[in-house]
Amino acid sequence: MPGRNGRRGRFEAAITGLGMMTPAGTGTAASWKGIRQGAGTEAVKVPELADIAADFVCRVPGFDPVEVLGRRRAGQFDRSSQLLLAAAIEAVADSGLDPQSWDGARVAVVIGNGIGGAQTWETQHRRLLDSGSRRVSPRLIPMLSANMAAGYVSMEFGAQGPSMVTATACASGTTAIGTARELLRSGACDVVITGGTEAPLTPSLVSGFSQMGALSKRTDDIRAASRPFDADRDGFVAAEGAAVLVLERAEDARARGAGIRAMVSGYGASADAYHPTAPDPECKGAALALRAALRDAGVTAQEVDHVNAHGTATLINDATEARLIHGVLGDRPLVTSVKGVTGHSLSAAGAIEAAVSALTLAESFVPPTANLESLDPEIELEVVAKEGRWMPVEVVVSNSFGFGGQNAVLVLTRA
Repeated sequence: MPGRNGRRGRFEAAITGLGMMTPAGTGTAASWKGIRQGAGTEAVKVPELADIAADFVCRVPGFDPVEVLGRRRAGQFDRSSQLLLAAAIEAVADSGLDPQSWDGARVAVVIGNGIGGAQTWETQHRRLLDSGSRRVSPRLIPMLSANMAAGYVSMEFGAQGPSMVTATACASGTTAIGTARELLRSGACDVVITGGTEAPLTPSLVSGFSQMGALSKRTDDIRAASRPFDADRDGFVAAEGAAVLVLERAEDARARGAGIRAMVSGYGASADAYHPTAPDPECKGAALALRAALRDAGVTAQEVDHVNAHGTATLINDATEARLIHGVLGDRPLVTSVKGVTGHSLSAAGAIEAAVSALTLAESFVPPTANLESLDPEIELEVVAKEGRWMPVEVVVSNSFGFGGQNAVLVLTRA
């Protein structure tokens, strides 16, 4: 049965495994190192985007799916699923759990994935137009379907418990982790493989974001393109990535002597009910989610040490999130956005940032916000810039917000 013996009697899910595939590095250690250093946006120019105002993106460096999955298997998956499976394999290995001996019926999979197999869709559509329907891959449908992100992970590990994908735009990864925690609390499963993935770096999608005016056009200095909370920010940098967390009930993890990175102690979600793409400037919906997460975790605003912000580096979103943080938490917590390094990987972003939050707690190190040269004077927060901070960290808030007014917030605490 689910336990409730965590902080102040609240339910806590233990993070016992981490896997990360991000533009900061391939694997958790490399990703954390790149984010800790905060050297600048890991962006590259892409020839296929040459006629787009934003002709650069953030890719996972050196990632070879063949090395992880083998040539035959790698060819069966879209790029988003390749990244996800690589992160999941790392996370399960990190947890110390043995998929060969666990009860698969008690293992769930919850993955955030908003767009699905974007690269497959675009490649196969081009093949249809150029060569006709007989040249379209028979694997097209399972490769592009968003639900297969969870399906492929469940097949990889024999996980026969609940398997689902959450699609709340850029909040999807955070929504997935919050949903995973609820499955553990309900007693529906004993282990959840959860996180998010996205590989949206196709000409159509990048063009769409560019036409919206959401992307940075700093083509002459792409290392400094993503500038969260900076007075000179001009948009986000599109990115791919994946992160996976293995969650267990805290008492179960302790009983088996697992290495616990951090606890997922609170979750809150809400909707702005305001606009398809713009956040509510009064932050009413987002404040509901943040306060719900604090209440669920049993912590007060004054106890929050650090906020891993959504921080996309767009003008409106950064300013709105800053008002939210200041209005609910005040000016005490240190604030970081890792998107100065990683760019914005949409549905994967919340999962990546939850993993970073867990590492922040485990190592007592708050990473810097890359490319922050001059804090926007309207932002009344202490945003960490230049160099990270070594300091005791007990409570971290991780924010995620998405199109459609989707708000999702996690509270993570020290193990």
